[in-house]
Amino acid sequence: MVKSRFFRRSLILILIISSIPGLIVSGVYYWLAGGRLANEILQLHEDQIMQRAVNLDDQFSYLETSLAHWAFDPKFNLNLKTIDLGREFETTRDIIKTLNVMKGSSPLAKNVELFLNVSQPYLFSREYDVVTDQTVFDSYYQLLGHQKLVFWTKLPEDPHEPAKQDLALVHKIPGTEPYPFGTLIIRLDKEKASALLKTLTPYNVGETFVMQMNGEVLLSSTGIGGANPFEQALKREVAQRGIKAGSFLYKWENNTYTVSFGTFSRIGTDWIYVSASPISVITKPVVFISKLILSVSCASLLLVVILSWLASYKIYTPIDRLVRLLGGDRLFAKSQADHHDEFNLIEKEWLHLTRESAALQNKLEQQLPHVKEGFLLQLVQGFLYSYSEEELLERMRNFGWEVDDRRFLVLHVQLTGFEHLEGRFSQGDEGLVTFAAANIIEELAEGRFEQVNMINFHDLSVGLLIMIPSSQAYKEELEALCGEMMQAIDHILKLQVSITIGRPASSIKDVPSHYEEVREALIYRNFASENQIIDLESLKTEPYANELRYPFALEREILQMIRTGQRQEAQSLVALFLEELLERGAKEIDVQQSMLQLLGSILHTIRHSGMDPVRVFKSSNLYEQLAQIRGSQKMLNWFNHKVIQPFMQELEARADVQIKKAVETALIYLQNNYMNEISLDSCADHVGMNPVVLSRSIKQVTGKNFIDYLTELRMDKAKELLRETDLKMGDVAVSVGYQHSYFNRIFKKQEGITPSEYREMSRRKSHR
Repeated sequence: MVKSRFFRRSLILILIISSIPGLIVSGVYYWLAGGRLANEILQLHEDQIMQRAVNLDDQFSYLETSLAHWAFDPKFNLNLKTIDLGREFETTRDIIKTLNVMKGSSPLAKNVELFLNVSQPYLFSREYDVVTDQTVFDSYYQLLGHQKLVFWTKLPEDPHEPAKQDLALVHKIPGTEPYPFGTLIIRLDKEKASALLKTLTPYNVGETFVMQMNGEVLLSSTGIGGANPFEQALKREVAQRGIKAGSFLYKWENNTYTVSFGTFSRIGTDWIYVSASPISVITKPVVFISKLILSVSCASLLLVVILSWLASYKIYTPIDRLVRLLGGDRLFAKSQADHHDEFNLIEKEWLHLTRESAALQNKLEQQLPHVKEGFLLQLVQGFLYSYSEEELLERMRNFGWEVDDRRFLVLHVQLTGFEHLEGRFSQGDEGLVTFAAANIIEELAEGRFEQVNMINFHDLSVGLLIMIPSSQAYKEELEALCGEMMQAIDHILKLQVSITIGRPASSIKDVPSHYEEVREALIYRNFASENQIIDLESLKTEPYANELRYPFALEREILQMIRTGQRQEAQSLVALFLEELLERGAKEIDVQQSMLQLLGSILHTIRHSGMDPVRVFKSSNLYEQLAQIRGSQKMLNWFNHKVIQPFMQELEARADVQIKKAVETALIYLQNNYMNEISLDSCADHVGMNPVVLSRSIKQVTGKNFIDYLTELRMDKAKELLRETDLKMGDVAVSVGYQHSYFNRIFKKQEGITPSEYREMSRRKSHR
């Protein structure tokens, strides 16, 4: 280390001596070209200030837009007026979490507060509390009396010390109501705001501040608005000019400053920004050019410098490599700064890594059950299709499972009768009930089989993966387990169970398709809530005679009409949907199930559009209402008046008509041109919108971005061609706008199986 420092000092001395000619040349250059460059740089400075002012304006605009977005969040609706926040801890915690997210999303926010004047005045800040101090209450309550819905103001940091104030952005809530009862407040961080203002003084020397039209300073790069004489003088000079933007030279205390000012249009008012920098700082680029010439003059010494450093590098390389290997640049920098013995640092880092390894091993053991459940969930849902058989088995061995010479048996347990519990459980308790049932099922299954793995789907359904030796008989044990599960769940939870038993698989790669068969086999269960066992091996000999083909194409059209707000078209398509079911000879139960599925798809679409179905339909249990309807016309009227009409009214109240029409045009364009080469830019050109705005609008309407929506549309068309035609795979790929090889990859990625496997599976179902 000592030797290398000596080398560095020697090299610096040589560079200084050799750079004297360069310094002379730089001085002459500065003397000859300085005056002309100074004028050019002054103009450049003015342009630069204007560009940075636009960025500053964008920061405040982003803050206003973000607050408006959060203020219209469903969390801040009229329900806050009736909810007992002292008891609804989940709601309170959710609000505090939302405020923290809002604070984290804006770099300028010091704190985000929510004041509610309801049954009791509440203040959500860093903590949540009831406002009992009258001074604090008056400080926040006066904001509700402001004539504007959104406005900038100054608020005291502490209501008892009004001298210290924060610049704050206030939005009344609920934003859609004529009589707001609360305010959402973002307090600006003075230090960060000052740092942002300093960007208007590019060389970190000078003065920048923002003031209102009346001369009141809102923000200052010094952090003390209006406190120094230079600011006061600049305010007077700008006010005397009487224009909104410009620049001028201003002399102050033997220094000449270039001053640039302009106007920000904020909510309901205008702000003026003023930036002043000394001429000497602005002309620093001339000095930089001189230094550049100095560097060029030192190029002759480069070879000597390289050879000197090469020698020291060769000596120090082995230790340097070991230090960087153990601690990276952090440990290397520490050894350079603290002059410690590298071997001591290596020893300390080794002990530190050993302790971290032990801690990580402990965490891994704690998280292993959750990791295993996550792996099984990915497996049965087909997300691991790209792994080979041996790779999957190896991963399972690493998790501690015995998988050699094993068969894999999948079961699906569906809980029914939840709606008939007569107040024992309320809506929303499905996850709790599923958790309790999963624990019962897991305990019973572990008593019967050696390796049982439970998957909790939290939706009144539980999956089981049982691994049994290939030579072991399992039928009797499995029947006994099913009986115990039915009896225990009926006795404890008062629920009925539908158990679907899949065919045993000898390969782990077959588990996703077997589990898909198990879930689909629920169509064979009786509609009534009763304990049932469905064995797929038995069903092979008793195929379902009249399987109904669900009209997916009509469903997509209905969802598109609903997303784009076309009420009459949606109602006509629902009538056509019901008519097509009846024409296909569907039974009453088939019609009910198909209409329930359609209702679920509609609610899913409504939620993806950014609305809460619970609020739109006033907490009505739509599934229960639909399940009680028997007549087809009554069912159709119910859909029109109870589902489509309320949503359309809410959509018309919220949606931007122009954006809605543009998105509708874009979706129709995609429907008509999906088979061609199409991009976001070409679609945006077609509808006359900015591509970014169009992508965001499609996401708001459909819940999917442009690429995902186009891919899903093409996949749906491809599946329809695979099911209903005998076209070759290459022709199917071209028909939906893909090349053959890429079509196979993306189809398998989206569906978990190849196109050929999908066609074969569809034909097997149609011949049952």
